[in-house]
Amino acid sequence: MSERLLPAALVLAFLALLLLGMWLAWRARSRRDAGVSAGQPLPSGGIHPILATDVLYVATTKAGQPLERLAIRGLAFRARAELTLADEGVVLAVPGQEPIFIGAAQLDSAQPATWTIDRVVESDGLIALSWRSGDTDVDSYLRVIDPPQHTRVLSTLSSLISAQASPAPADSTTPTESEK
Repeated sequence: MSERLLPAALVLAFLALLLLGMWLAWRARSRRDAGVSAGQPLPSGGIHPILATDVLYVATTKAGQPLERLAIRGLAFRARAELTLADEGVVLAVPGQEPIFIGAAQLDSAQPATWTIDRVVESDGLIALSWRSGDTDVDSYLRVIDPPQHTRVLSTLSSLISAQASPAPADSTTPTESEK
């Protein structure tokens, strides 16, 4: 009996050290990413939804670093979620978490992607949503569950982003330099 006890104790000790190391690494990553916030509060006047669909939230990474997951509260783990696109921005509602609101002004781009950390799919099966969180550029990866919605989500996101990028029309009530 004692012949099996020593190897079993060594295996258990190794597993305990492995779990401790994983926990310490995740804690360090969470502290490192503490300055990166997950969006902003929902607008007080509510939002005006354009499109809502179910997605699989895959990951949020630093921009251009699809293998470097950020440990942001509400966006640290893969989950099924509801994506709502509105005139005011994007809402990602993960069950059990506060909804994440990304204002339209924070959105940089939305493009098809094939892979990120933890996930490789068919060509262009993911959506890489690039946005700004404070001083940090990040990419959030989503997989639309209903394939026909994929193109619709991408085009709606592109419309939201281009509407923010285009200059506002001149206000006819404001005098121009020549009228002053």
